[in-house]
Amino acid sequence: MKNNRCKICRRLGQKLFLKGEKCFSPKCPIIRRPYPPGQKRKRRFSPLSEYGRELRAKQRLKLWYNLKEAQLRKYVKEVLGKRGSGEAADLLIKKLESRFDNSVFRLGFTTSRIQARQLVSHGHFLVNGKKVKSPSYQVKKGDKITISPQKKEKKIFQNLSSYLKKYQTPSWLKINKEKLEGEIVGEPTLEETAPPTELSSVFEFYSR
Repeated sequence: MKNNRCKICRRLGQKLFLKGEKCFSPKCPIIRRPYPPGQKRKRRFSPLSEYGRELRAKQRLKLWYNLKEAQLRKYVKEVLGKRGSGEAADLLIKKLESRFDNSVFRLGFTTSRIQARQLVSHGHFLVNGKKVKSPSYQVKKGDKITISPQKKEKKIFQNLSSYLKKYQTPSWLKINKEKLEGEIVGEPTLEETAPPTELSSVFEFYSR
C-alpha cells in the first residue's frame, strides 16, 4: 500500500505528500522518476480532455486531504449551496483545513494526513481536554489541541519535540513546542493553503 501511494503521485503528475518525511527527501519517487508508472520508462503524460482535467483535479484534492469520495462530494455540495455567503473556494478550503485530522497534521504532530487520521481515530488527541475520535470534526478559533497524556510516551511521539524545532505552522495555528500544545488562533485561507489543484475544476466536476 505504501508503494502504491508513490505511484498515485506519479500517476497524477504531482507530489501530494502521502508518505510524510520521505516526500521531502531526494528519495521521493516522483523526483527520481517524474513520469507515470508503467512498463515504458519514458512514457509521458497524454493530453487530457476537459473531463479528464476535472477528474484529475478532483483526485488530487481528495488524496491531498486523505478523503473518501463521498466526503469530498459532500463538502463541495455544501459550499456550492452557500455561494451567497462567500466565495466557494474559500469556504471549501476553510472546511477542509478545519478538519481535526488536518489540524493535527498542520500543527506538526504527525508527518502526514494519513497518519493524523489514524492517530485521531485511535484517541491520541484531545480538543479542549476532551477526547475526539472523529477525523472530520470541525475545529474552530479558540480550540486547543493536545496529545492525550496516556499516549505521550508512545514511540511515535518520541522525536516530536526535535522535529517541531524546525517546523513552522500556518498563521491560523499556534503551537507551544515545549508543552506540545496547539491552538486555533484564526481561520485558514486559500492563499496560504495553496491547494495542489485548481478548485474551479473540482467544482466543475461535481456540477456535471
